[in-house]
Amino acid sequence: AALDLDAPHIVYRRRRKQKEGEQYERLESREQLHEVEEGGLKFLVNFFDYLDTGLFLDHRPTRALVREMAAGKRFLNLFAYTASATVFAAAGGAIATTTVDMSNRYLDWAESNMKLNGFTGAQHEFVRADCLEWLEHPWPRRADRQYDLAFIDPPTFSRSKKMQGHFGVQRDHVDLIRKTAALLAPGGAILFANNFTKFRLDRGALADFTIEDLTAKTIPRDFARSPPVHHCFLLRRAAG
Repeated sequence: AALDLDAPHIVYRRRRKQKEGEQYERLESREQLHEVEEGGLKFLVNFFDYLDTGLFLDHRPTRALVREMAAGKRFLNLFAYTASATVFAAAGGAIATTTVDMSNRYLDWAESNMKLNGFTGAQHEFVRADCLEWLEHPWPRRADRQYDLAFIDPPTFSRSKKMQGHFGVQRDHVDLIRKTAALLAPGGAILFANNFTKFRLDRGALADFTIEDLTAKTIPRDFARSPPVHHCFLLRRAAG
C-alpha cells in the first residue's frame, strides 16, 4: 500500500547479522536479470537469486563522485563486483579502466554492464584475480601500468577458497591502501570505502597521505543512520 504496487511487483529480502566468516547463501536459481537506470546509465540486476542484487544502493553518491573525478584518468577498480563504479568512471571520461575481481560470474556481469552502456575496447580490461595477490604481481605486467584514480571497496571479511589466507578490512586496510598506492601515478588518488560499521582508519600508519573523510557526503538520505552504512575516504600522497 505504501509503494502503491501490487505484490507480484515487490521482491522482499531480509539482511541479518552475519557471524565472522559466514557467507550469504544463494536463495533461488532464476538467473533473471533486469535492467535498471542510475544517473542516466544502465545496469543489470538480479532481484531473486542472492541477497545482493548486483548494485549497492548506498554507494550512489560515491559512484557519482567517481564520474566527476574520472575525466582523462586511468581508473582501477579493486574488489569490483559487477563494475558499477567502472561504468561511472568510463561515463566520466576515463581513458582506460582495469576491473579486478576473483569471481568469473561477477566479471562476466561487469563486462555486460560495460557493454550495455557502450563501453568496449582494449582500453577496458577485466582481470580475474585475488586482488591482494594481483597487487603483489599486477597482470599483465607493463612498465606503463600506473593509475590516476583507484576505487577500493573490499569485503569486511573474506575467507574465499580462491583467496590465499583470509582478509579482514580493519586489520589489513593499511597494507591494502599502500599496495594500491604503489600503482598510482604522481598525483593519483584512492577512494577507499567499506561497510564495517566499527571501522577506524589508521591515520597514524597512513601519515604520509592526505586524507579526506567523505563518509557523510557519500551516504544518500535513504541510508542515513547511525552507525553509518559505509565509510569512505579520499587519500592522496602528501607532498614531499
